[in-house]
Amino acid sequence: MTESAPLIRLRGVAKTYARGGETLRILDGLDFDVPRGSFEALMGPSGSGKSTLLNLIAGLDRPSAGTIEVDGKFIDKMSEAELARWRADHVGFVFQSYNLLPVLTAVENVELPLLLTRLPASERRRRAQTALRVVGLEERMNHYPRQLSGGQEQRVSIARAIVNDPLLIVADEPTGDLDRASADEILRLLEKLNRELGKTIVMVTHDPVAAERATTTRHLDKGALA
Repeated sequence: MTESAPLIRLRGVAKTYARGGETLRILDGLDFDVPRGSFEALMGPSGSGKSTLLNLIAGLDRPSAGTIEVDGKFIDKMSEAELARWRADHVGFVFQSYNLLPVLTAVENVELPLLLTRLPASERRRRAQTALRVVGLEERMNHYPRQLSGGQEQRVSIARAIVNDPLLIVADEPTGDLDRASADEILRLLEKLNRELGKTIVMVTHDPVAAERATTTRHLDKGALA
């Protein structure tokens, strides 16, 4: 993989689902490149295939046709076990719902992805604390989700997404449940991760204000990129 090659390369990617006796075509022969270090926003009407595309890029789903190459690896050819390991090692996930476990503190929630690694407990905790410092929650490490605001909870989920130093961060409507001030805080944080830490980010959003923070905005409609 040369330095100038895109981090993500989709060729001829289609996704169909069978419903009853008919076939629903969600994505239709998509070609899509994401440069290394870019911050991409995916926009489009509801049902246009934005989240489906994001799930394919992140290895949460498989294409019906076509190839998906990430950092020189064809993830569509991987076994389920290989794909699970690849996701754990290379992808950070941020969703609209924060998906924090209420019985765990902020630092324990951030540490969760590292339980799949062979790191010693002391190193797992150190990395989780570092990730929380990056998102500005050093003073909230031992708070439980119920003791945090929505914006703080989303920052914990972003810390969890970056704790394994991923190649790629995928964000699906990361500001969808937040008020404008909290949403702007999260978008500034994503910008920081992109600009200062060089993280490649692909974000699905319906919010044009959020999309403006990205370096590139792409529009998906009827399974095709405009």
